[in-house]
Amino acid sequence: MENSNNFIIAGNQLICAGMDHQCVPPDLGGRFGGTINRLDFSYNQLREISNLEAFSHLKELVLDNNVITDGGFDLPQMPQLELLSLNKNKLEDLDVVLSKIRKNCPDLSYLSLLGNIACPSELLGGEEDENDYQRYRYFVLYQMPHLRFLDSRAVTSSELKEAKRVGAYTKIVKPSVHMYAKTQAVGTPVKEAFSPLPPSGEQTPSAKATFGKCKYVYYGKHSEGNRFIRDRHL
Repeated sequence: MENSNNFIIAGNQLICAGMDHQCVPPDLGGRFGGTINRLDFSYNQLREISNLEAFSHLKELVLDNNVITDGGFDLPQMPQLELLSLNKNKLEDLDVVLSKIRKNCPDLSYLSLLGNIACPSELLGGEEDENDYQRYRYFVLYQMPHLRFLDSRAVTSSELKEAKRVGAYTKIVKPSVHMYAKTQAVGTPVKEAFSPLPPSGEQTPSAKATFGKCKYVYYGKHSEGNRFIRDRHL
């Protein structure tokens, strides 16, 4: 075992967990990329994936508890990668994430995305949350049917069969404010696409009074105001 201030080498593992790295140090690939098959960069401050091209024999990549975004998810070609763990990052667009994984990690069999916006939570306990999570699983397995584990659960043959049948229609689309408002220049108020009120800046026409004698007088029992009107007032 080799220890340093920035990493630990244990057999074929390179562990750089909990060391506040903001990026993968570029010299690590040159030193260990040819021999390492498991790389752990969990509990850091990674915003992007970079400097991993030299890890040509990598089979497991653990990037949990970082701040990796969709734009920073620049995954290199990793033809031997079998496990990719991305729990608790800042990934939002499931299509972007899956397309890059499919392209660059053809042999992946274990994928975990728990704790990202792209992955609906199954831990809140509500029936709607469970349904959203199951639809998410169908969509992922439709895109990547060779997965054996997704998140914390093994993939079953019946689940794969159902994903093949409905997976193309189970993508969860979250509404955006742009669906309800018109796009305007920055700094100007957002105008609703529909409002029951008059447009901003326009005033409703003023009510016009009519003078003259009223031809109709209501004498019903609910007309309390009429008892104060006399003929001289008409």
